[in-house]
Amino acid sequence: MLLISLNGKDSIFEQIKMQIVKFIEIGALKPGEKLPSVRMLAQDLGINPNTVARAYSELEAEGVIYTMNKKGAYVSDKKMTDTIVLISARKAIASLKAEGLKYQDLLKIAEETYGGNNARSS
Repeated sequence: MLLISLNGKDSIFEQIKMQIVKFIEIGALKPGEKLPSVRMLAQDLGINPNTVARAYSELEAEGVIYTMNKKGAYVSDKKMTDTIVLISARKAIASLKAEGLKYQDLLKIAEETYGGNNARSS
């Protein structure tokens, strides 16, 4: 199901998150569908279960999946468009921050993009 690159620029848990979101986006994973258990996915990928647990935890916090105690993780029926946009924006901003973009410069760009004084209402 998932393919990870140990030498990729994205961390393993980030790769897991993005692939799950992509599978949901293209309809390969449907709302209510059960995801592999943390232990099973970690074993299949040959990685530490904590890495999968972190990816699942963040996906749950973002509303992409939900977990049921002792039953597993399931795809949420939440609209994915907003979630995908927010995940992409966070990733882009983190990358720009790593390249040295300052917070105030980011705010200035956002205000220019959204039209100055109307930025907060858009």
